[in-house]
Amino acid sequence: MKISIITSTYNSAGTIRNTLDSIASQTFPDVEHIIVDGLSVDNTLDVVAQYPHVSQVISEKDKGIYDAMNKGIMHATGDIIGILNSDDFYTYSEVIEDIHGLIITSGADYVYADLNYVDKLDTSRIVRKWRSGMFTASSFRNGWMPPHPTFFVRKDIYDRYGRFNLDMGTAADYELMLRFIVRHQCRGAYLPKIIINMRTGGASNHSISARWKAHKMDRKAWQINHLTPGPFTFLLKPMRKTWQYL
Repeated sequence: MKISIITSTYNSAGTIRNTLDSIASQTFPDVEHIIVDGLSVDNTLDVVAQYPHVSQVISEKDKGIYDAMNKGIMHATGDIIGILNSDDFYTYSEVIEDIHGLIITSGADYVYADLNYVDKLDTSRIVRKWRSGMFTASSFRNGWMPPHPTFFVRKDIYDRYGRFNLDMGTAADYELMLRFIVRHQCRGAYLPKIIINMRTGGASNHSISARWKAHKMDRKAWQINHLTPGPFTFLLKPMRKTWQYL
């Protein structure tokens, strides 16, 4: 079983070595690493060229990070797809091996795990911790969501239920997981390990206006999937994030 990892880049020369090193060090034998670059003007692609494990490089104009991810999914030939952003990196060398093993033993359509937010400059300093916990039928309605960088999905699920909805802005990952997990009731499994270090500075949380826009898009995600949220879903979602950062 092959696992495809998609990394979208744009002027990522300052951080992408961590990403590339963490994938190059994986013990799992069949990894396809796809780089989707949005025409970087720094030396991102020069850095990428130094890593022979990279399977494909796509460099062309895109409509943003989720468009880049969609391109990677379309080009992926693996049975399982994971997404690792260019400022994130795996925490140990057996991450993909553990993901593969859990999917095989559980028969799951997707798996997810835990992550640490780390300082942008000093990645050894943990800023916050996201501990996902087990999914239950009421999880999303109670404000839960898994951390998207830890979300690995069988390719046939993307083929069946679609890729990222570009109309959803920074909530595209939330909408996709809601669609897969709640609307289509895909089977999941939780790996209770910290598998990713993620640098701080997410696009949906950098200002009050960005957070409000993301809040509106979260509501839209439920609407377009013809789902009914719980009475406190949109109040609990940011609170849940706070509880998970313990």
